[in-house]
Amino acid sequence: MTTSLTTFALDQAIGPVVEARALVSPIAFSARYDLDRETGVITRVDHPLRGMSVAGMVLICPAVQGGVAAGWTFMKLVGLGVGFAGMVFGRTNPVMVQGAQAAGLPIGAGIDPDAMHLIPANAIVRLDPLARRLTVIG
Repeated sequence: MTTSLTTFALDQAIGPVVEARALVSPIAFSARYDLDRETGVITRVDHPLRGMSVAGMVLICPAVQGGVAAGWTFMKLVGLGVGFAGMVFGRTNPVMVQGAQAAGLPIGAGIDPDAMHLIPANAIVRLDPLARRLTVIG
């Protein structure tokens, strides 16, 4: 029996390799407005993932919004044990990348927009920044 893995190329990526469950959002992510920074739960009223925890998840979404709050938000979430395992965006900005790096989180950008539709909720993914790819492994 052979196993077929779905792999998505990333234009840029940095950080350690991580395997975790995917949290796939169809909309852009805001570190400042989408999250409760004490619990890591998405709380924005109109967010499609409202009520979901980001703890230990690889966030996959099309873009970011804002960014200045990212650095301290990611560091706080990691320090409280409720932070992301990693993040992958279609488009990001330097502030998000700096925030992820400061918190020790792997981050990637430039994923195909179809990934938001092709990666199943809670799939196990492997983010390999050095190889610049995200693979659905389970």
